[in-house]
Amino acid sequence: MTLRVNIFSKSLNASKRWHVSFFVSKIRSIACVAVKCSFALLSHPSGQVPGKARILLYYGVCLRPIRAVLVLLLLAASISTAYPQSNPSTKPWTVKEIFEGPSLTGYPPDGISWSPDGARATYISDEGDVMQIEVADGKLTKLLDHTKISALLDANISEKDRDHRARYDEPNYIWSPDSKQLLFDTNGELWLYNLANGVGVQVGDTGMQSGDDPKFSPSGEFISFVRNHNLFVQKMAGKNSARALTDSHDATILNGEIDWVYLEELNVRSNYFWSPDSRQLAYLQMDETQVPVYPIVDWIPLHATVDQQRYPQPGDLNPAVRVGVVSVTGGSTHWLKIPADGGNDYIPRFGWVNSHVVWVEMLARDQKHLNLYFADIRSGDVRLVLAQTEPKYFTMTYDIKLVGNDEVLIQSWRDGFTHIYRYTFDPKNPLTSDAKFATQLESGDYEVDSIKTVDEAKNTVYYLSNEGDSRQEQVWAVQLDGSAKRQVTKTRGVHDPVFPAKGGSFIDTASSLLIPDSVSYCTTQGECNVFWQSHPIEEHTIVAPEELELKAADGVTTLYGTLQLPVNMKAPGSVPLIVNPYGGPGIDAAKDAWRGKRFIFDQLMAEHGFAVLNVDNRGMAGRGRDFEQVAYHNFGPPQFADQMTCIDQVLAKYPQLDPHRIGWWGWSWGGTFTLYAATHSDRFLAEASGAPVTDWHNYDSIYTERYMGLPSDEAKNYDQDSVQNTAQNLKGHILILHGTGDDNVHFANTIQFIQKLLDHGIPYDYNVFPRKTHSVDGPITQTELFSRLLWHFETYVKNKQD
Repeated sequence: MTLRVNIFSKSLNASKRWHVSFFVSKIRSIACVAVKCSFALLSHPSGQVPGKARILLYYGVCLRPIRAVLVLLLLAASISTAYPQSNPSTKPWTVKEIFEGPSLTGYPPDGISWSPDGARATYISDEGDVMQIEVADGKLTKLLDHTKISALLDANISEKDRDHRARYDEPNYIWSPDSKQLLFDTNGELWLYNLANGVGVQVGDTGMQSGDDPKFSPSGEFISFVRNHNLFVQKMAGKNSARALTDSHDATILNGEIDWVYLEELNVRSNYFWSPDSRQLAYLQMDETQVPVYPIVDWIPLHATVDQQRYPQPGDLNPAVRVGVVSVTGGSTHWLKIPADGGNDYIPRFGWVNSHVVWVEMLARDQKHLNLYFADIRSGDVRLVLAQTEPKYFTMTYDIKLVGNDEVLIQSWRDGFTHIYRYTFDPKNPLTSDAKFATQLESGDYEVDSIKTVDEAKNTVYYLSNEGDSRQEQVWAVQLDGSAKRQVTKTRGVHDPVFPAKGGSFIDTASSLLIPDSVSYCTTQGECNVFWQSHPIEEHTIVAPEELELKAADGVTTLYGTLQLPVNMKAPGSVPLIVNPYGGPGIDAAKDAWRGKRFIFDQLMAEHGFAVLNVDNRGMAGRGRDFEQVAYHNFGPPQFADQMTCIDQVLAKYPQLDPHRIGWWGWSWGGTFTLYAATHSDRFLAEASGAPVTDWHNYDSIYTERYMGLPSDEAKNYDQDSVQNTAQNLKGHILILHGTGDDNVHFANTIQFIQKLLDHGIPYDYNVFPRKTHSVDGPITQTELFSRLLWHFETYVKNKQD
């Protein structure tokens, strides 16, 4: 997706969101289930970034009563220590303390990776050591000391590449197929470490920074990677012996490389794959010749430089794509005859069925048709084996799971909610007939977020779902025939599990609204042992927000949110209100998860006398097809109607709020939403808009057309939903914030909107962040950004200056 807010977490991906009655609720939970027992998407603006939400209460899934009591006592102690509700020694928050230093709760293990044999999970610690959890005993030990790899991890890379590595989850290392070696990729240098003797040697150099995508062949004999838009392979034993398998010399032809729009909007993370027998590679070729160029200017050097970004906007030609197969020994590419409308249709996923059959997924440009093809590379035959349609659009459910040699799992909205469906095909000749529907594995009024893994030996599928409460994310298991569904994780909040490829014990990162991340080693029965947990926040009082259930503008739909209130401010009309929604599709922000610095900033705002309101409106994700598709051809009116009716409900319920002192702010889609509110209502004294899309013609083709359609077909909607066209109606004091290096929502959006304000004589404030991308990351930058936000609302809302 694309419109996600990344500015609030260490890893900006994005796309998830966060969310004391807390202690009471924990007692109630434990009483109910003997320990009932959310990283809510922070996204980068397309909605989804994507981070992790974790949970401290992590010990028992079905504890016996005596054990439950012990856990309760431990929980009570940890709460009083880490999050006191009253403490005379607490001090006030400062923006500098929150944003200029490291995370106050620590950084949970990120980039967790399982060895191919499933024997151990590894990650790089804050100190730079490679740590491991071994299945044999579940204990945390050091696998590789930081002194051996510090030079690799501290490589100097550009702002753009650092942003891309974080945003698109590019790993620092990968496992060899035999689980005996680690391949590190740092600034293109490939170093192979033998775990048996601790010796590392450089085996190659991709000549790239982000996007080189190194891989082992399944046999472990070869390493492959992308260099200068071409696909290369070399033998493991032959340093600097890499040879090109493709030979394009045009920078607009990408072989096995991923372009910007596929990375951002289709969540593509690789565009080439080895055959199971290690003899061939299937790769996607992207021809960007007809894709328009956007200049991203760096004004810091004496002589400004320009990065020419290929960026298709609504109605523009997309990259023309086709899938080819090339031998590991080189030679010509065999192009699969998959029917596609070049420059329009998308290939979001592809891979191998077996060593001679490739599967390819084709998404039509209107995003209403998703077809699965099988192609035999020996005969050249191609067959459409599964055709799917949606009346409005497919959401981000392109992943498929091949099970054994004759089954495939897909996710679909077909009954109104995202669920898992199983199909079968002929393993001897997959092209003989269409894939046959076998069963729907589970059902209900909830969303399956993702299939995590399939344990084929036990015929068990593990998946992440919000069944029971859309604000939660729990791990579930079900048999391939749809039987024996069970909830694996039990502790309240949002879970982010990492499973080994073949299933088994997993690593789970979890949090809840008031409890920061904890990371546990868990069995498939849900028995978990915490091996990392967040630091307690010292010298501060954490005040629990009010958890809200409100009605949408339709008077029927329940909406969820939170209200952070100042302590001991009860006088009617004494509290100014700041509204801070995201609002757009692809994100569900109202999660029961720890929101990190974003949450702490709300605490600071409350200490300064503000209330902060966060509500998920219709048109956002996580609540099924009808809930999200309110946004279809409608980027503004229904979302705004929901927010306004929620504001009125909150004002009625909490008389201490001042209806005449209200502000609004947001980032990305939320930044656009801010400008929409400022130009469609006079109820807001001040607004702050971060990295906004000010006209949907400016945003990328895939995301915008999914919801808005083609500009040629929906010109009226594009005009009505452009805040540039309503700029003359802007009320309140507007502050606009944007990074000049933003490759997602281009800086041109802000420049064009400012021109409209100038045309109409409307004053404005703005903060520009040189070189910064959409995440506007970095301690100095974020300290300035949030200090400016605080000053803006104190000046124009709290004190009502004209």
